[in-house]
Amino acid sequence: MQFTKTTEQDSNYNHLEQMSVSELLTNINKEDKTVPFAVEKAIPQIETLVNQIVPKLKSGGRLFYIGAGTSGRLGIVDASECPPTFGVSHDMVIGLIAGGDSAIRKAVEFAEDSTTQGWEDLKKYSINPNDVVIGIAASGTTPYVISALQHCNENNIVTGCITCNHNSPLSQTAQFPIEVIVGPEFVTGSSRMKAGTAQKLVLNMISTASMIQLGKVKGNKMVDMQLSNNKLVDRGIKMLMKELNISQAKAQELLETHKNVRSAIQNYYDGSE
Repeated sequence: MQFTKTTEQDSNYNHLEQMSVSELLTNINKEDKTVPFAVEKAIPQIETLVNQIVPKLKSGGRLFYIGAGTSGRLGIVDASECPPTFGVSHDMVIGLIAGGDSAIRKAVEFAEDSTTQGWEDLKKYSINPNDVVIGIAASGTTPYVISALQHCNENNIVTGCITCNHNSPLSQTAQFPIEVIVGPEFVTGSSRMKAGTAQKLVLNMISTASMIQLGKVKGNKMVDMQLSNNKLVDRGIKMLMKELNISQAKAQELLETHKNVRSAIQNYYDGSE
């Protein structure tokens, strides 16, 4: 089957510069509405990959996201939000981007074209068969990502990918590919738009489902979240008030004592409070 990049095909819209602001926003939104339906079609693929990730994390392994440009940044965002949301170590979910941390803010020219640096970046973390590596590339052709996954495959490391083209070189390389086919972008080739949105949705699903499977959520609450600002402290107090049917003052006292919602609940039920 011949590989065609639908993410690079001409937009369904033309003469964008002649549209009013209202028309631009309406048409962008019209395109965005199609993304969740494209993600829905990929749920079986996402489920298969999550079922690979969870046992690895439970046995002390790590999850790596590796990408370039927008894809790399999205992986870093998802990884960076796992510790405060779920109370896990910063070493459990790790995001890597072509060009290094400076590329998070500014594009590093030709970094994504390296066929050696992706694996070198992973080796800095002593990557091993206990880990899972997910390559993220809307195009499915990024050499930095593909070569990293090839080396992982050679070293018995589970590989997945998130791409927005069907039957791409990246999909063929990853053991557990996820393909979310969003079609042409509103601005031709601007894969930070629908493709980026699709990748963000899939990353949300992967990390959230994995963390819930690891027991990091109770009921529907983030009981292991880090209490790193006043908003989160207030949320924690309200969780305790509802869960334990106690006053705000008692909930605040419990949280100040145990510094963690889950610990406060456990100690309360254990009768130590």
